[in-house]
Order: sequence, then C-alpha cells, then structure tokens
Amino acid sequence: MAQNAEGEVDLIPFERRLKDLSISIRDEGAEESWAAVESTSREIANHLRVRLDNHTILGKSELPQTLVQLLPQCLRDSHIAKDDRTAVLFEILRVGANLCMDHNDNRAALLEVGFPQSVLSLLEGYAEGIPSPPLGSPLLLSISHLKVVRTAIGVLLNASIGYDPVKFRLISLEAAHTIIKLSANIYPPTAWISQQPESLSEDFIEEWDVRSGISNWAWRTVSALKDIQDQDESLQIINPDVLPWITAPLQKYFSTPLPSTSILADTDPDLFETLVQTDFDFLEESCTIIESHALDVEEFRLELARSVCYPMPDEKASCLATILKFIEHGTYPALWKNPALEESEVQNKEKAFDICKAALIKAVVEVFAEKKNEEILWKDDVPEIPGGSLIDNFVRWIRSYVESAEEEGQAKTKASGRDDLAICAGLSLGNITRKEPFASALLSAPYSLAPVLSSPHFFSPSTDVKLKHGILGLLKHICQFSKLAPVIPSSLAEVKIIERIAASGIWDEKSDAMADIVQQSAIGVAKHLCNASLDHVFSFVLPNGQACPTGLSQILALIKRSDSVTIQSEGSRVLVNVVKSLWLNGRNLDPSDERQKKRDRCISLILTPEFANALTSLIARSNKYPILVNEGIVAISLLATHRLGGPLVLDALTTPANGAPLPIPDTLSPTLNSGSQSPASTSYRDGLPVPKHALDMLIFVLRNIENPVNFPMEVRVNACTFFTQLQASKNVTAASIVRIREAVLPVVQQVVEDSQGIAEEAKLAKAAKLLIEVWTRRPSSST
Repeated sequence: MAQNAEGEVDLIPFERRLKDLSISIRDEGAEESWAAVESTSREIANHLRVRLDNHTILGKSELPQTLVQLLPQCLRDSHIAKDDRTAVLFEILRVGANLCMDHNDNRAALLEVGFPQSVLSLLEGYAEGIPSPPLGSPLLLSISHLKVVRTAIGVLLNASIGYDPVKFRLISLEAAHTIIKLSANIYPPTAWISQQPESLSEDFIEEWDVRSGISNWAWRTVSALKDIQDQDESLQIINPDVLPWITAPLQKYFSTPLPSTSILADTDPDLFETLVQTDFDFLEESCTIIESHALDVEEFRLELARSVCYPMPDEKASCLATILKFIEHGTYPALWKNPALEESEVQNKEKAFDICKAALIKAVVEVFAEKKNEEILWKDDVPEIPGGSLIDNFVRWIRSYVESAEEEGQAKTKASGRDDLAICAGLSLGNITRKEPFASALLSAPYSLAPVLSSPHFFSPSTDVKLKHGILGLLKHICQFSKLAPVIPSSLAEVKIIERIAASGIWDEKSDAMADIVQQSAIGVAKHLCNASLDHVFSFVLPNGQACPTGLSQILALIKRSDSVTIQSEGSRVLVNVVKSLWLNGRNLDPSDERQKKRDRCISLILTPEFANALTSLIARSNKYPILVNEGIVAISLLATHRLGGPLVLDALTTPANGAPLPIPDTLSPTLNSGSQSPASTSYRDGLPVPKHALDMLIFVLRNIENPVNFPMEVRVNACTFFTQLQASKNVTAASIVRIREAVLPVVQQVVEDSQGIAEEAKLAKAAKLLIEVWTRRPSSST
C-alpha cells in the first residue's frame, strides 16, 4: 500500500478499483467480483475511521457515485438484500457512514448523488416487511441483516448531524416515521427479557447488542432531524402515524409485571445495563414526542384521539386509552432494583419515569382541548355512561382521589391519593365541557359530581395549587352554562361551592404570586353563579359565621391590589352580576320572605364607596372593551336607583381606580365643548384615549370620535340613559350633579347634531334629546 509522509494510506487506488468493480458487476454480473467489492469497501471504510485527509480526497472523487450505484445492485430488485449480499452491503454502508462523518463537503457530495435517499429506501424495504398488525415480538432478522439496518441508520445519522440540507431532504421523505417504525419493531422495549434463553449464548448477546444499537442510533437520528425545528417550527418532523409504534410499548409497564431478575445481569452486566437504559430511552423519547406534538400540532392531537395500537397481535387498543392506563397503572420495572444497577441511576430513572407520566398528562389535556375531537371523545351511545368510557374514567379518578383522601383523614395523601390523576381529569373534563348537556351530565346522575368537586380536599388552604387549578378549571367551564341548566346553580348551591372557594385561600394575597390563573378560574365560577342565582349571591356577600372573610370582601381586596388587568376586570364583573341579580332576580320576592331579608342585607353590604368605585373603575379602564364598559354602565345604573346608591355612584364617577376623587374643572376646554376633538389634557396609549376616571370614559363613549374601538349604539344609548336616570333621581342633590351636567351636556348636544338624518342613530338621538330635556329643566332642589 502506498503511504504519504505522515503514514496515511493512499485510498485513491481502492476507490478506482471499487468503481471498476461496480461497472464489471453491472455489465457482466460476475458473482466472484462481489467478494472483491466487499474486501475493497472494508479497506476504504477501515481507513476512513481515522480523521485524516483521505475524507476530502475521496469526497471529490467518484466514490459517492460508485456507492449509490452499488446499493441497488446489492438488492437485486428486492426490497432487502439476500443473505449472501448482506456482508458486502454492510461494508458499502460503512464507507458511506465514515465518508461523511464530520465532513460537510462529503455530506453535500453524497446528497447530490442521492446516497442518503437510497439508504432510506433500503430501510423502507425492511419496514415494509413488518406485519400488520405486528406480531408483538422482535422482527425476525438475522444478525447480518440487523447490522445492515444499524449501519444504514448510522449513515443517515452521520449525514444529517450539523448539516441542514440532508435534514430537509430526509424530513421531506418522512424519514423519522420509517426509522421509528423500524426501530420499534426491531427493538420492542423489554422484549429481550422474554427472549432470554436459560443459558445465554454468544449469538443472543450479539443480537441484542445490535438491536439495542439500532434503537439508540434511531433516536439520535430523529433527534438530529428535530433540531431543524429551531429554524422552522412549521416543519413536521414526525408523522402522527408513528403513534401506534410508540404507544403500544407503554403496556409493558402496566399489564403483566416484568420479572425482577435476569440471567443477563450476572453473565453480562454491561449489556444488561445497556438494555435497561435502551428500554428507558425508548419510553422517554416516546413520551417527549407525544407531549410536544400534542401541544403544537393539530393533526397529532386529532390522530391521538382516533388511532389504535396493538400491544399484542390479537389485542386492539385505543392509543389514548393505553396512555391513560399507563398514567394510572404504570410502575417502575422491578429490574431497576437489580444490584447490577447503581442506586443513584435508578433514582434518576424513577424521577424521569414520573416526568414521563406528567408529559403524557399534558398531552391528554391538549387532546381534550381540541374542539375537533369533541364527537370522538364524548360519546352518548350508552345512556348509563354519559360521555362514554373515557369520561367515566375521569370521573372515577376525581372521585377516587376524594375517597382515598377521606380514608386517610387528610386533605392530601401520598400513599393512595393520586392528585396527578385528579388534575388530569379536571383539566380534561373542563376542556371538553363546551356544551350545556355536557356540563349538566357531570352534575346529574349517575355522576352527580357537585359534592365531590366541593370536597374540602380540593379546597383546603393546604391543597396544592395545581390540584386547585384542575378542579376550578372544570368548575369554571361547567358554570358558564348556569343560566341554561338549573341543575348547575342548584346543585352547586347545595354544596356551598362559593363558600368553599372563599375559604380555600385562593383569593388571599399570599396566593397572588403563583396562582394567577387559578384565581381567574375561581373568579369565573363566582361570576357565572352570581349571575344565575340569588342563592350564590347570598353565599358570596353575606358572612357565614366562619372566620374567613366573605367572597365579596376578598374580591374587592384582590381587585384593588392586583396588577393583572384580567383579574381586575373579571373580578369587577362578579360585582356587576351581584348587582344585576339583586336588582333584577329578586324583584318579585315577598317582603316577609327570608330570602328578601337576605337580599336586603346584601344590598346594604354593597352600598359602599369601595363597591361603587370598583364598578366605575371597570368602566374607566376598559377603553378597549365595549362590552365591559356596557356592563359597568348597567351596574351603576341599577345601583344609582337606591336612595343611598345615587350619591355613591356620583362620587365614584370622578374617582380614578384605587384613588381619590378628582375635581371637575370649572372651565371646560374649547376642544371638549366643541365635541369634535379630544380634550387637550387627554393622553393616549395604543391609539386609544386614556380616561382619568369613569366620567371621562363615558364622555369618550358618547362622542365616539376618532375611536378605533367604535362603541356600539347600545353602549352609547345606555350611557345617555344612565345620565338621564341620575339627573332624575331624588337621591342626589342638584348642586352635586351640576358639574357632571356641565361636562356632559355639550357632548350630548353635539351627538344630537351629528346624528341628524341618520336612521341608524335614531335611537341614540332620541336618548340624547331626552337627556338634554331633563338637564335643561329647572334643577331639582331635593336632597
């Protein structure tokens, strides 16, 4: 062999020989030449294992073209090579794998001639041999074929690491799907345990060493392809069709317990540790794929709700149901306790195993959040099981948590109470409860969940915030149908759900930092229930004899201290609904009725400056949200009808959020009087005027000029009606309202002028004219 000064063998003669051999085999079909191809390829591959100049030299030669010509000749028009061709195919693949190792120019050269594509076609040929349904046991391949598969995957791994053009090409050919399908059948996790003979042979050790290598390299290749998503998140690296292959092995962890001993641990502890780790890597990678794609890819969420797998050849199972069984029943393999494994490593695996379950819980929650999955996931074909088996399973998880906690006599148990199951069930049921019949079913027989959902084990101050999040999320979705389904407010009133929430500490200041979303869910429950039923208003407003503050006092405090606009606004909407229910839902009560007495007490408790200021603050800060402004106007209009409410509302109109009343200037700016432009003192944010207080906001609503939000006619009419009602009230003095009149009257007059002849604004003009008429009469001197 010719060597250079550095002792490096000149491989160009080998490259030329290999090229000549490829031509002679093609033209003459000389079988004896294959032995020469094998030996020549082995020489090239062996020398390419050393990182010297040969890589660059060979990459610029005709070697890449020769390799891509030899591959199909090895197959002889078959999907996979015959047994007598596996050795030479193995060496050809070794050349390709080593040629492109850490060498982008060679990767480009191989890609240009189609070598990675040809190698993927080879793997696809092996994948086509997988029976459907699968046998449930390792794909039968000789060790020589297994080595071909492993090396072919090695080619794709070496060609794609750090080189995007190859990654993009493989992604377009759905390489990840082929690799995962093939790997999952060649190395089904834990299958080696049942395959062990009574006495280990060298063939068994070599076979499972190669099978393990295939699995390891397969996941490394998939990982390399996934790295490209950092540049383009729209790329779909993994096809949802892989779901059967990555979910079926989950059954190994919850069906028949795996044995606790293995002869391999004593005879070859290194291989034993390798196989245990390979099993776990498969589990971890699979759960990562399921979680990440359920979060990001709609197609994956849809397929996860519909796909089936075959844990055994004669056993068809839903992938989603298999995941749920793993979440509930999956346990650490007994083999992890084998002395051959280090204790610290076992502990790391156990932690990671729990993380896998948490990842699958996230995936399940997202699948149930996908609106297109509704008909698949909620089934009414069995009247005794509303929603079907999956819904029944979630109900059981929630109920079981409470039952086990009660058995333990404490709010949270570690021995038998699975809070992760209750969280998964709560969030999943909440996500799918988008219709009134679904919500009603959960609170009606046979489920009748109201007593369970109100359990103190969910609403103890010491309950984990994630568990509160799951249950309150479900309750919020159920309660949004309170006006449509009487069973919802009635059943939740019976279990005093508002009082449970108030006593849970979720609205306490100490919960602000970590429970923002949970506070919003609790607010949502109160908002919907107070809108639907006086009983819930009573629970929210009236003290119940317990030490904890009422829901009303907690919400008022939360609104005042919170920096979250959502919490401020949604909390204020609870107060709006309290007013609406007290004024509108209780109008026909008998004065001597106990409920009327409770209503009177509630009204007396909300007639405070703090309550009125909360409502006007909702108006003042909602310049982007006409619906919130309108709700605030309706609430203060109702509140102002009370003899004590009128003065409170009047003062609150000029009180900024969390501040003292601002004086109304004696002299109005010309721009405001004109009604055509904004006041000179008005500031803007995101193109919208920023009001100083509710009066400013109401003026902006009436004028509705240069306003990107464009307040609907109904809101502007309601604003006029509110001022008319305030002026006509006997509960405010003429002197106290005169400044309000002076600020608003010019704007209303301009509204009338601008709406002349516009049919769509006739209702607004009528309301504005009535207000002008009331305000131009002689002021009342009543007090």
